[in-house]
Amino acid sequence: MKKVLLAAALTVAAAAAQAKDIVDTAVAAGDFKTLATALQKAGLVDTLKGKGPFTVFAPTDAAFAKVPKAQLDALLADPAKLRAVLTYHVVPGKVMAKDVKAGQVKTVQGDTLDVTTAGGGVKVDGANVVKTDIVADNGVIHVIDSVVLPN
Repeated sequence: MKKVLLAAALTVAAAAAQAKDIVDTAVAAGDFKTLATALQKAGLVDTLKGKGPFTVFAPTDAAFAKVPKAQLDALLADPAKLRAVLTYHVVPGKVMAKDVKAGQVKTVQGDTLDVTTAGGGVKVDGANVVKTDIVADNGVIHVIDSVVLPN
């Protein structure tokens, strides 16, 4: 009986110690339901579960709620446009908050994000970075308060 309990405890501990990718980390955080749905509709879940590393500027559900409903519904119904918008939030590599510098940063989508650092805060295309350095096994998430759109 003790061996069975010990084996079960070790299995649970091993599963808990297993690192989570960007998608699993965002889903576990609970504030990214719309982002998770959008990633699925755009066919990007497997990409962000991939090797990476990625830096994701992740809009919260509240950020998506700022987008007019008709515009958000249209975006969610158009996988190609949705993919472009979502990959605009992703930068190749793992950039921790301490390494962020003001300037232009090339996104996975191909355009550049405008990163500004003023008054102790960081903005990405005008969106405030409200939480930093949520580490995943294939990158890092920085939480932003607005959805940013490519040109």
